[in-house]
Amino acid sequence: MDQTGAPLVFMLNMAASAALLIWAVRLVRTGFERAFGGQLRLWLRRSTSNRFAAAATGASAAILMQSSTAVAVLMAGFLSTRAIGSLSGLAIILGADLGSAIVALILHFEIGALTSLLLLAGVMIFLQSSARRIRQIGRILIGLALIFLSLDLIREASQPLMQSTGAEGIMQYLARDPITAFLLAAIFAWLVHSSVAAILLFATLAAQGMLPIAAAFAMVLGANLGGSMIAFFLTLTSSAVVRRVVWTNLVLRGGGAALMLSALVSYDLQADMLGATPGQQALHLHVLFNVLLLVAFLPLAKVLMQVADRMIPDPAGSEAAGARRSALDPEVQNQPRRAFACALRELVDMGNRIEAMLRDAMPLFDKYDESVAQRLRHEMQDIAAMSLDIRIYLSGLRSRDPEEDTGTRSFDLSGIAVNLEAGADMIARKMVVLAGKKDTDSLNFSPEGWGELRDFHDVVLRNVQHGISVLMSEDLGLARELVEQKEHVRDLEQSLQRKHLRRLRQGLTESYETSAIHLDLLRALKALNTSFAMIAYPLLSDHGELKQSRLSGS
Repeated sequence: MDQTGAPLVFMLNMAASAALLIWAVRLVRTGFERAFGGQLRLWLRRSTSNRFAAAATGASAAILMQSSTAVAVLMAGFLSTRAIGSLSGLAIILGADLGSAIVALILHFEIGALTSLLLLAGVMIFLQSSARRIRQIGRILIGLALIFLSLDLIREASQPLMQSTGAEGIMQYLARDPITAFLLAAIFAWLVHSSVAAILLFATLAAQGMLPIAAAFAMVLGANLGGSMIAFFLTLTSSAVVRRVVWTNLVLRGGGAALMLSALVSYDLQADMLGATPGQQALHLHVLFNVLLLVAFLPLAKVLMQVADRMIPDPAGSEAAGARRSALDPEVQNQPRRAFACALRELVDMGNRIEAMLRDAMPLFDKYDESVAQRLRHEMQDIAAMSLDIRIYLSGLRSRDPEEDTGTRSFDLSGIAVNLEAGADMIARKMVVLAGKKDTDSLNFSPEGWGELRDFHDVVLRNVQHGISVLMSEDLGLARELVEQKEHVRDLEQSLQRKHLRRLRQGLTESYETSAIHLDLLRALKALNTSFAMIAYPLLSDHGELKQSRLSGS
């Protein structure tokens, strides 16, 4: 081979192998989120009876989802709705960090022929099955196979570099300058949005002898800082309670990694104690670090959150009413595409505000707050005004091209505005009233019934977020999933009604006293879910994927 072209070929092969690894890790995570995301959400929220159970749940969820960041995002949603407390949130995220370390250790194993078997099985399942969840299992298997394949490619691509004097000099420099190695690894892990992929890359290079163990240790610790930075930037605009947990984790994981690096530089650690090969040593250090982090700070979680409460206080007041600016620009009403884009932005804003209403409404059944109830009523009035403004705006839309049909699109968007308004009305005029009645009559749900209602609320909240995503992206796949979820919610609501009636037959006093409220709340949440599911129908209809109000071919 021409020696002048060898470095370029190496860089291309290594970059392609690393890109495949990053994509494969995301493929596995996406498969798990789509196939089992709902169950994982419920499992996470339910398993917070104490901080140790929450940490174990966080670790298990991270192993399944191949990502501590994905678990952190789910946890942030629960914190926002006050479904869990900040103490449980910190325990979950600390456990998730350990879970992602265990994932990297498992995926580093060389399993040879199993790669081909996973790939073959995954492709066959994905292509042959029409069931959404089964297809996602196929996606997971394909992703796992590609992870193992990419690691093999990295090993193969790194072989020529073993003989390169220049490459050896760079790696030796990183070994002599652990701070640079640490920071480079942190930036890399943040950029690829996957500490698991970064750790696997560094461990594989160390196993090949390409990366000195001192540099590998520094880069593994740097990836821990980078991994905690991902959730930090994703939640910058979140509520104070979310930022307290995520920022505390950043300080603990990032600061802990820096302290451990300092200890490794100051004291000569015998790498042989961590494993037989450099790759194992790097991965075992990664696991050891996260174990130490969990053991050291989980008992102190309460104190840490008290400090975080003082450092990140709740905002003094909400945004002044009327400060919102409408996205509806009357100057572009004679330019349909721009006008429709304005209407879509306004609809997305409506959806986001209704999502916030739904988050705030459910806690009223646990502890009623008239100020919150009044705020939800005022929000409903604002949303009704937004809906009217959108309909008036669309009715005044005119095209300069007399043959351009703008009526159908205007009708579809107006219908979405009406449906969203109905969803907001269901929260302010139904859920809030039901919560007030429960408080006035001093009633309590049975523990089992309240748990079912909270779980059902979580399912509907997830579909509300899903509906907003469809509105923003107009993605056909997401639209299909949203309609499928409408059928699932209908079946789930009927199942929960039957469970409630069984408790009535058992003579449970709490179920009897709150029966009307329980059933009305189920119906209200189902109706709200339908309002957002209707977002998908115009999109699917335009592409010929609806048949008698059902998905074609389903």
